[in-house]
Amino acid sequence: MKRLRDLTDAKIAFGRKKNPEFMKGVDEVIKEAKVFQKGKNAIKIGDKAPNFELPNPLGKPIELFKLLSVGPVVITFYRGSWCPYCNLQLRALQDKLKDIHQLGATLVAISPEVPDASMTKKEMDEMEFIVLSDQDAKVATQYGVAWTVPEFLLEHMRIDRNLDLTKINNGNSTVLPIPATFILGSDGLVKWNYVNVDYRTRSEPDEIIEALKNISK
Repeated sequence: MKRLRDLTDAKIAFGRKKNPEFMKGVDEVIKEAKVFQKGKNAIKIGDKAPNFELPNPLGKPIELFKLLSVGPVVITFYRGSWCPYCNLQLRALQDKLKDIHQLGATLVAISPEVPDASMTKKEMDEMEFIVLSDQDAKVATQYGVAWTVPEFLLEHMRIDRNLDLTKINNGNSTVLPIPATFILGSDGLVKWNYVNVDYRTRSEPDEIIEALKNISK
């Protein structure tokens, strides 16, 4: 099985070949974002994770602290089901979900999409982890991973991809989460994290599993 990083690298290479000017523009946006250290305010290892209650695709509210009462929780923020890099990541996590569960952990994926649009019924049937909707990016803000997306990328979404973020996210058209993953111990403290403003790069599932193993020692 290929690593997630191999899959995302292949996706980036394909994008560079298909639309080199756009990918060059993305490189510049990401470079600028890194200079200004987007994501520097993300909660860090040892911090107490903020509690939250968010709806799942069926509209049922799910509270973080109730999940923590069962064991560790892996939280991953993603941009939405329209993002191909996010879909690669979620599929890779689904493939490793058995290992995550065997280590006593719960996987939670959070995006700004409205509950009835965050996943199709087919996707809901296939995914065995919790998917939650953070429409106004309040939780992403609490975790320090909310990002006001540069106009260059918003224009690409509107024109090239025909994406209406206002509709998809129920009014929130400019703020998306930085792809980030946090592992919380049952005490609610951050034990491990991965934050990268480059949405084309994600945490490797095997790294998450290794971190969970270290928690259980």
